[in-house]
Amino acid sequence: MSEGKHNDHGEWADLLHGFIDGELDAANAARFEAHLATCPECAGEMENAVMVKRLSAREGVKWQAPDTVHARVQAALSLEQAMTKRATAAAHQTESPSRRIWRLVREWSFVPSLGVLAASLMLVLNVPQQSQTIEDQLLASHVRSMLADHLTDVLTSDQHTVKPWFNGKIDFSPPVVDLATQGFPLVGGRVDYLDGRVVAALIYRRHGHVINLFIWPAASGTRSNAEKDGYNFVEWHADGLIFWAVSDVAAPDLAAFRDDFTRATTP
Repeated sequence: MSEGKHNDHGEWADLLHGFIDGELDAANAARFEAHLATCPECAGEMENAVMVKRLSAREGVKWQAPDTVHARVQAALSLEQAMTKRATAAAHQTESPSRRIWRLVREWSFVPSLGVLAASLMLVLNVPQQSQTIEDQLLASHVRSMLADHLTDVLTSDQHTVKPWFNGKIDFSPPVVDLATQGFPLVGGRVDYLDGRVVAALIYRRHGHVINLFIWPAASGTRSNAEKDGYNFVEWHADGLIFWAVSDVAAPDLAAFRDDFTRATTP
């Protein structure tokens, strides 16, 4: 390994612990998350460090993980093996890598102790962003925001706090509204990294489900809807910005969110 590459990776290693402890600023946190998607070594280091941190915080835990953790790991592995045996050979041959990743994440992530393991699995196996569609990138960011405990950088339902929080962190001003009266309360905001640039993300909820709304500058276009791996997407454009909402809520609910957001932000 060349000295340049070693120094570069040393920088990521320094950022890793700051990311785990929540000490990075928003821009570096988003940059580090994007790096994790293409670096198995850093993803593995993150898994180990987070697991050690969480286990050491438990009462009575010293150097060895509790038996309950081992039991849950074995149960999850048994579940994955059983699911694999039930799948047909044809399904394995035709299933895309991204679909297989999200299937495994959904199967494993319901076990609380394996949340970090599921996140790391996704990060290690995820294909580079350059070969992903925008829907793939949006879905990866949506799921990663929940699995990696990075749903919000600013946690508040006050739109007058969230909007100015973005000042200096991105090069545009996203519209921010609270849609609680319409059934979509604002949770907060963060910066994220998509398609080679830092973007704004607003987080809303709908009956306990998370809606990630990604915003960045783009040329005007038409509205579109999509569905991928059990998640729904809606896209629209306004005032030189593109908006992508991603969630596992029903498609009609996500379309209603788009319409309510558009009405609330139209002068």
